[in-house]
Amino acid sequence: MTSRVIPVSPFVLVVFGATGDLSQRKLLPALYHRDQAGQLPDEARIVGTSRRSLSEDAFRALAKKAIEEHVAARDIEPVALERFLARLSYVAADAGGKEGWDALARAAEAEEHFVRVFYLATSPDLFGPICERIGAHGLVDGRSRVVVEKPLGKDLASAQRLNEAIGRVFPEESIYRIDHYLGKETVQNLMALRFANALFEPLWNAAHIDHVQITVAESLGVEGRAGYYDTAGAMRDMVQNHILQLLCLVAMETPTSIAADPVRDEKLKVLKALVPIGPHNAGQLTVRGQYRAGASAGGAVPGYLEELGAHVSNTETFVALKAEIANWRWAGVPFYLRTGKRLATRVSEIVVTFRAIPHSVFDAGAGPITPNRLVIRLQPDEGVKLWLMIKDPGPGGMRLQHLPLDMSFAEAFGVRNPDAYERLILDVVRGNQTLFMRRDEVEAAWTWIDPIIETWQETRDAPKSYTAGTWGPSASIALIERDGRTWYEDGAL
Repeated sequence: MTSRVIPVSPFVLVVFGATGDLSQRKLLPALYHRDQAGQLPDEARIVGTSRRSLSEDAFRALAKKAIEEHVAARDIEPVALERFLARLSYVAADAGGKEGWDALARAAEAEEHFVRVFYLATSPDLFGPICERIGAHGLVDGRSRVVVEKPLGKDLASAQRLNEAIGRVFPEESIYRIDHYLGKETVQNLMALRFANALFEPLWNAAHIDHVQITVAESLGVEGRAGYYDTAGAMRDMVQNHILQLLCLVAMETPTSIAADPVRDEKLKVLKALVPIGPHNAGQLTVRGQYRAGASAGGAVPGYLEELGAHVSNTETFVALKAEIANWRWAGVPFYLRTGKRLATRVSEIVVTFRAIPHSVFDAGAGPITPNRLVIRLQPDEGVKLWLMIKDPGPGGMRLQHLPLDMSFAEAFGVRNPDAYERLILDVVRGNQTLFMRRDEVEAAWTWIDPIIETWQETRDAPKSYTAGTWGPSASIALIERDGRTWYEDGAL
């Protein structure tokens, strides 16, 4: 089976921070893949900019090196690579000052039928100044769009200031707040599973679902991000954006269509229906952890404080939460959320556990009957498993086994699974905001998160330690097991 390639309109894409890590690891490789697939029109141009003084040839050499490092060798075709590199140009400009902006404005000029995209792969404190200068140089019109990355603030107040700074220049319909998790194939398949199949939606409620787990586990530590991470922590870095967005897609009501605003309207309702967590219940519903030295990938690894180069830090590298949604569909159904660094394995998945059957017609010799589970894996090895009870083959009576119907996307479709940025960048060009966060979504998420962080800060309890290479502090196990449930870990259940 081959993937379907849909061309997009001619565009000029200006990447701020083009010599930085995000551009080199994700953006340029993603754009190369789309060009290789024949999806970029001949007229499409990519303009890199940063404060670094580079010639265009030097920037193209930098881009070529990035593609060779971050694209599989089998996917690098010399002709396609040269075509892509020919699209690139470079202008040095000071994002926070005036130097270079006249030249950058000239490079961003395009014909009337072109879409103009400004991708801000920079620190959030530059979002406002960059947008202000884009506006001052007359580059904002009905065909202009701006893309911003997280973190979108560190609390509600800072998120509102950031939104206001961007919104003074760009209208909301031209602002694309990117969350790469929403571009993953499996995340979009969650909507297909729910809304394109008669099988699941009638069962997608408290009458039939026992609980939901969302896990985003990383085996790596903070690596080179220790400075940033110590000011953010797992709650701000992962829960406020990625995990809450996944929760919204699982829990939202059926939208009137999959257009941007109907989907985002339903996601917003979920965020507003989350039961508040604060001083009265944070101790029972939340767990914070911080990894100490241990073993990972077959070798010894340092603890968080060693990576940070500090003797003490109250920053959490692990969070587990029990969330509830106060509406008719989900009343009484717990959503267990967890994320962490230096955990046992790298995995991101959503596990929907259905209620047990009300009565078994089988005798004890058939074995225990385990509730059905739908496991949606985002990474690695994207795919979907539906765990069912089936008969063990052969004579000798009825023996039941809990086995999965397993669909691996790589095996089912036989094509390379595109990176999330490939889809999201071209969605910006198309003007499709369905997979991007609206301002009120971002602010509603912070409204729920802020009281939890404030409670942690007021109690001043240190994060519970856990050994690197494990599944986090024992308190996270207690969080779910006191409800008579257990964490689903790597297909073990």
